[in-house]
Amino acid sequence: MPRLDNDTLGMILDTLATYAQRRLPIERLLELDHKDEFPHDILDELYDPSQLGLHLTFIPEEYGGLGGGAYDIYRVSELMASIDLGIATGVLATFLGTDPITVGGTPEQKRHWMGRIAEESLLLAYGATEPQAGSDLAAMTTKAIPVEENGHVTGYKITGRKQWISNGGVADLYTVLALAPGGPTWFIVERDTPGFTHGKPEDKHGIRASNTAALYLDDVFVPVDRVVGCAEGNGLAEAQAVFGYTRLMVGAFGLGAGWEALRRAIRYSQERVQGGTPLSQKQAYTHKLIVPNAARLEASRSYIEWVAERLDSDEAGLATEGAVAKYLATEAGNRAADDAIQAHGGYGYTREYMVEKIKRDVRITTIYEGTSEIMEWTIARDRWQLHLKSRGAYYADWAARLNDQHRREPDSGAGIAALAMTALSAILERCRLDRLTRHQHVLFRLGEMIAYVEGAALFAERVVQKPTEAIPFTIPTRQALARIFAREAAMKVATEGPRWTTGAGQTDPNFITSLNLPALYNAQAGLIADMDFAAEQLNHTFAKAS
Repeated sequence: MPRLDNDTLGMILDTLATYAQRRLPIERLLELDHKDEFPHDILDELYDPSQLGLHLTFIPEEYGGLGGGAYDIYRVSELMASIDLGIATGVLATFLGTDPITVGGTPEQKRHWMGRIAEESLLLAYGATEPQAGSDLAAMTTKAIPVEENGHVTGYKITGRKQWISNGGVADLYTVLALAPGGPTWFIVERDTPGFTHGKPEDKHGIRASNTAALYLDDVFVPVDRVVGCAEGNGLAEAQAVFGYTRLMVGAFGLGAGWEALRRAIRYSQERVQGGTPLSQKQAYTHKLIVPNAARLEASRSYIEWVAERLDSDEAGLATEGAVAKYLATEAGNRAADDAIQAHGGYGYTREYMVEKIKRDVRITTIYEGTSEIMEWTIARDRWQLHLKSRGAYYADWAARLNDQHRREPDSGAGIAALAMTALSAILERCRLDRLTRHQHVLFRLGEMIAYVEGAALFAERVVQKPTEAIPFTIPTRQALARIFAREAAMKVATEGPRWTTGAGQTDPNFITSLNLPALYNAQAGLIADMDFAAEQLNHTFAKAS
């Protein structure tokens, strides 16, 4: 997949940031949140090619778009989320809505529908989730019954209900997943089709500037040429094919919203004086509420960028990597926003301060496009299979590469990540020998540990790469953050691994010894010094930016 050149991407980001400063001041964002109001005017302007044409970023050039790649989508998504996650969700819904067409559509369908979306600036919605099925698309009940004339299928009548649909009440065009005789199939449905209605907007905890509504289909007739791919039964495969992209986008939402909350907390700490000293100078504040969150977010960024680069090189089968990126970034963003409220004290709990809104908004990123629990299961299932197929070599080999890097670059955190990965490999092998993954909770906890350890490894491997404009920190600052996150990953393995394997009945009396726990604990040496340095650099960076 091609990428935009740096100048074009930079122009899009600069234009979007300037637009937000002019049209979306804090007062307007808080008003939209308070009124639970979808800003039609803002989405119209964002999609207007004479102003921003934001939707063109993810439409291929041959259909009238700009042809942006996964990296471009990540950068735009991060910026959108830092502005307002509700409005960003409206943009995400259009991207999701085009996915079935871009993945499974015929050349004629792509040319027609993607061309219309580009030219007419259509809002889209992605109609997959159902009230009882949730994220389990295979359990859906919406049916598509063929309609025949003279022995030929001329269309389908669709009956069913979709739930939690972003842009559900405001979209112009919908891609709807339904069960046809040949299996799950995507259909293209226009807004005013008879029998097709939507419910009232959901009264949501957050992202209140987005529209979320149920869809009702009562014998909705869809012509046969609006069956995506003009063939039945490919719906689930087409949905699976884009998880790498869509989960990357949601991960970027967590990254952008989390960093916006953290920036606000850092700047507040520089202004708030307690006991004669700014909060920004107090370890009890920075080392609990600021620095660990910066480390988690930047580890997430490294993983997101790694996945984006692989997607842009047309590598397929990255659903697991997309799941890790989403899990790390959305959990990190949610934690950063929660800590930002704490960092503001009583002010943070009031709706006057944006961190309260950001926290309510970012919470959805751990739920939509696959909950964190589904991500844990996906990660554990797929990496468990790799462990078995490689006979334990997958993480052992990766740890060896990290140790090689540590010898070349001792400040990168790679040595600590290698220790964590070696212990993780031992835990996976003990789970195999004692068949511990028959316990669902053990499998899920493996997913969490795997995500942390891979995140630490990727951060360490990429930390000395030349920083891009997306990264405002020097390499030494990033190295300190990488070491901090690697230590956190090491402690997660050191504590959670023995806890759940022993709790599930592991049988090796020497198992704890095999994990080399003294090395994992000794790797914590230097943690406070790294946090001191990181806190100083974060204060310096964002004092200049403010």
